[in-house]
Amino acid sequence: MNATVAAAAQNQGVRVWWQRITLTQWMLIAVVVGILVGWQFPEQAKQLQVVSNTFLRLIKCIIVPLLFSTLIVGIAGHTDDLKAVGRLALKSIIYFEIVTTAALVIGLAAVNLVKPGIGVALKGDASAIDTSQKLSTSGIIEHAFPRSFFESAASNDVLQVVVFAILFAIAITRVHGKSKQTVLGFFEAVSDVMFKFTDLVMKTAPFGIAAAMAVTVSNSGIGVLQPLLKLIGTLYGALLVFLVVVLVPVAMMARIPILGFWRKVKDPALIAFSTTTSDAALPLALERMMQFGVPRRIVSFVLPTGYSFNLDGSTLYLAVASIFVAQAAGVDLTLAQQLQMMLTLMLTSKGVAAVPRASIFILSGTLLTFGLPLEGVAVILGVDTVMDMARTGTNLIGNCLASAVMARWEGEFKPGETNATTQSR
Repeated sequence: MNATVAAAAQNQGVRVWWQRITLTQWMLIAVVVGILVGWQFPEQAKQLQVVSNTFLRLIKCIIVPLLFSTLIVGIAGHTDDLKAVGRLALKSIIYFEIVTTAALVIGLAAVNLVKPGIGVALKGDASAIDTSQKLSTSGIIEHAFPRSFFESAASNDVLQVVVFAILFAIAITRVHGKSKQTVLGFFEAVSDVMFKFTDLVMKTAPFGIAAAMAVTVSNSGIGVLQPLLKLIGTLYGALLVFLVVVLVPVAMMARIPILGFWRKVKDPALIAFSTTTSDAALPLALERMMQFGVPRRIVSFVLPTGYSFNLDGSTLYLAVASIFVAQAAGVDLTLAQQLQMMLTLMLTSKGVAAVPRASIFILSGTLLTFGLPLEGVAVILGVDTVMDMARTGTNLIGNCLASAVMARWEGEFKPGETNATTQSR
């Protein structure tokens, strides 16, 4: 009998020990395990691609219903004042432009200071890279408006879903009575269920992250980082400078509690970092920022909009990568030419999709525009995943901060108050 009681107590102790490990800690453990497995067992690690893909599929199936429902409720359910929506959009765009310009300047300064491209020999064949679809300002504007909501939903085109949701929400505000309440009630219910759905999927995150890291290391190998270590170091250093010099002062000026913000954003940031896709972190980021005190109507507008217009990490990366290719090719660009290139990137980067390595296509188009060799892209592709991790994590942190800043700007930021339908865990 005593042995049975002791065994039960021991099992209870094990359960308590497991429960003390937070989701963040599990994901950090998963990153380390994934790297070790990919390094020591590369052939076996490649078989884990199915686990990584399954996790990402689960994440992607959340995005449209959660995003659409929260936008509808946030815009149509909390205000009948369309001027408030327009005011928020204008403030957001102004903020996005200022911050992304700062990212471009820091990236340009870093790559000219370190000169990582000097001495790098261009190798490889970039002919496999599809650059047939060149981006333009008019093309980006036209692309923002969906031909079919279902087509946009099926392809997880965040920008088109946002545009459709905003127009749909505006239409709801013009309807009164039972019809409006019925539609709003439906989308509130969908939003509640999708947050619970998100919680279920997040329980599988450590497995998906470990598999993604193992596959990445097994495909590229740790040794592949050595030839381009200087480029990687330049990007990571520039992103760190951006976080410290731009985002931290912005948070301080907006009176955002930095430690409290980090506690809420660290989990989705780690998901974005390890999976190299902002889409994977969007559902959890929405939930955590509402728990942080950002109203639903603001976070559900600013976060997804920022995924198209406020990609700080991707913008900085494009500045570093484009000048790196010029240096590697021995092309000496004048300051005026570099500024012209940055202006081009400022426009084209607004169309970067929140999916892994989408920046490569923006970079390819920019290189063609300025007559630089596409072979440079083939060189960068070897370590792009490592750089993609950092820039995607920075994108996520920057957009989460933008939502808090907009809430403060609107006078609606209430730190510590849960604005989501879920309770803080």
